[in-house]
Amino acid sequence: MKIRCEWADNNALMQEYHDMEWGIPVHDDQKLFEFLILESFQAGLSWSIILRKRQHFGEAFAGFDAVQVAAFDDNDVGRLMQNEKIVRNRKKIEAAINNARCFLKIREQFGSFDKYIWQFVDFKPVVNRFENMNELPARTELSDAIAKDMKKKGFRFVGSTVMYAHMQATGMVNDHLTSCFMHEKCKT
Repeated sequence: MKIRCEWADNNALMQEYHDMEWGIPVHDDQKLFEFLILESFQAGLSWSIILRKRQHFGEAFAGFDAVQVAAFDDNDVGRLMQNEKIVRNRKKIEAAINNARCFLKIREQFGSFDKYIWQFVDFKPVVNRFENMNELPARTELSDAIAKDMKKKGFRFVGSTVMYAHMQATGMVNDHLTSCFMHEKCKT
């Protein structure tokens, strides 16, 4: 029997996400953009809600193609507000479009979003050694710094908690519990 982080024990979808994605370093810009959208929509909600709607978010947001999302206009906002399969929050929808535009500016400036975001951890995961779930932080000084820099670059809905969740999801930090079978796998 695999020992997982406790949060992944409640259903098969969460287990699959935990075992196949969470904490595994991501360097693909499209996947980083996908997590940026999903994490910003997750603010104030449970991750399981977003995970259940993930496919619908992908369909609604052009397969998480930042170039296409950056071209969305008011008609697209209206269309998304009518889409019952995603979280219909106008501010989050508008932020996703805005963030796509900011994402593209970062890619122009740094060559990739990957180079920009991973520089904050010197291009290697921060490996934590937490033994139980109550040790995991919701934010850190590092996520504070990333959120501050991203806001300065025009991003919205990227507060410190959202950015820490993004860091966890994309493997910038390894927050798998030391007892979890994924902890060792996500060290590099």
